[in-house]
Amino acid sequence: MTHIVSIHSYRGGTGKSNLTANLATTMAMGGKRVGIIDTDIQSPGVHILFDLDETKIHKTLNDYLWDHQCHVKQIAYDVSYVLKNYEGNGQIFLVPSSMKSEDIATILSEGYDVELLQKGFYELSDYLTLDYLFIDTHPGLNEETLLSIGLSNTLVIILRPDQQDYLGTAVIVEIAKELEVPKMLLVVNKALPDFDFTILKEKVHETYQLPVGGIFPLSTEMLRLGSQGLFCLKYPEHSFSQELRHVVSYL
Repeated sequence: MTHIVSIHSYRGGTGKSNLTANLATTMAMGGKRVGIIDTDIQSPGVHILFDLDETKIHKTLNDYLWDHQCHVKQIAYDVSYVLKNYEGNGQIFLVPSSMKSEDIATILSEGYDVELLQKGFYELSDYLTLDYLFIDTHPGLNEETLLSIGLSNTLVIILRPDQQDYLGTAVIVEIAKELEVPKMLLVVNKALPDFDFTILKEKVHETYQLPVGGIFPLSTEMLRLGSQGLFCLKYPEHSFSQELRHVVSYL
């Protein structure tokens, strides 16, 4: 049975998509069959991290949500080539959303049937016999993010050490409890390196009474990479990549 992991944040700019891609890849490096769905339809881009050529993307999640004849096998792309230097049987499949301005505009103006999104999660999981399905959500709270959260086995909430993030995260935690999400995990990203991470971790844990899976520093190497690839593959021994493996151990 596929374990569904939703990655969410109350605000944009938390590094959510980057962490989603790197966590999923780290999981696949451990031999798992992993799927990723970019449900951030309003501002997609996970496929860029996997260097998936847009000219080779013939169908996207948008097509599945609008074309009732479209099957999940047409929108799932095997991006396991990123693991070419690693031994093991792990695989990664990515369902991208369209970056075409007209497709994004249509979503914003016309919306879509959210129940189809739920159907897609299950169809993809069954068709690809996935061990894990990672869902990169749209920041904030709307109908599709509530659906993703409600269907999750595990909800990973990304926040920065920022007062607005703290308050917004409290709202997400409360809603997730109402939706009876089985497991929640907090991850702090973009913490200044001079912070005392032990104290920060204790503060976040005490604030929400939830486990803190990892504290990620604001990394100059990550900034230099600029989404041109997956950090965990380019810098496998970096402390950031070690923290990714720590979070994956919770999942």
